[in-house]
Amino acid sequence: MEELKTWLALARVPGFHAASQDSLLERHLRWLEHPAHHFLRRGSPGYPPLLSNLPDAPTGLLVRGDPNALSLPQLAIVGSRNPTPAGHDIARQFAAQLARSGLTITSGLAIGIDAAAHRGAIEEGGKTVAVCGTGLDIDYPRANAALSEEVASSGALVSEFPLGTPASKSNFPRRNRIISGLSLGTLVVEAAVRSGSLITARLAGEQGREVFAVPGSIRNPLARGCHKLIRDGAQLVETPEDIFAQLGPLAATLALATPVATETADSAAVFSPALDKGYEILLDALGFEPASVDVLIARTGLKADEVASMLLILELEACIDACPGGLYVRRPVPG
Repeated sequence: MEELKTWLALARVPGFHAASQDSLLERHLRWLEHPAHHFLRRGSPGYPPLLSNLPDAPTGLLVRGDPNALSLPQLAIVGSRNPTPAGHDIARQFAAQLARSGLTITSGLAIGIDAAAHRGAIEEGGKTVAVCGTGLDIDYPRANAALSEEVASSGALVSEFPLGTPASKSNFPRRNRIISGLSLGTLVVEAAVRSGSLITARLAGEQGREVFAVPGSIRNPLARGCHKLIRDGAQLVETPEDIFAQLGPLAATLALATPVATETADSAAVFSPALDKGYEILLDALGFEPASVDVLIARTGLKADEVASMLLILELEACIDACPGGLYVRRPVPG
């Protein structure tokens, strides 16, 4: 209780008013009685390790959902609140494929690209984290109230702000440093040159994290922010595999180094993609003699992009080896 009381004394923000410190503390204690509600103090075992390394990490976090999700390998996906249909689809598809590969998708629960990223992860049965710029008892934006329930069930909602904190313009840059700070990298999908998404990308770079950007048409104003990031050194990405190739080894290292409660994930398998039927079909088709991508497409009937993505994941998981000439071979099973 003392840790919570100390955090509340330090966490006041403009626009928030409470009758007294005691009533504020009581409000939080009642909220924390719910089994899915949690308070994480910086320095405690459950506090996300990547975020903890930042000099301006929050002294405390309120969490609704699974607090262990905050310590899983994450990719932040951010972008315009008014994306083009193509931008919306790209965010959703990237999130879905990367969630399927084991990354937790993190964003800010805003309408547009944020919401598309959260939904893409949820639809694939993956985990997603939403970092909120208000208290967790406030639905903001209201249009995403139903989505926030799904996020809480598929991962976690998190905020450094006390309950009752309303939306305020000054809250969201603070929120953005947590989005990037939780993540191994940040992907920007459609953003104007002056936007919160570019703030998140800048913060990611300052935090020593990877920055990715999706290029677009020179006639699309929402592509200009991404083009600026690429000119400034962000990695241009065209497929989810471009991101996975960069973050996969980092994510595996983080997963093995971070203890996670067994009810959330086996620590040795946090980043291992489940070998579903598609992977089993591909491995059976590959066998133990080198084969090309074209041969595997013919044997399995899978699409070229599916085979390329699955081969990358299987190689990172040490299930197969790449051979000279663009060939692949299955590794023998130990024992």
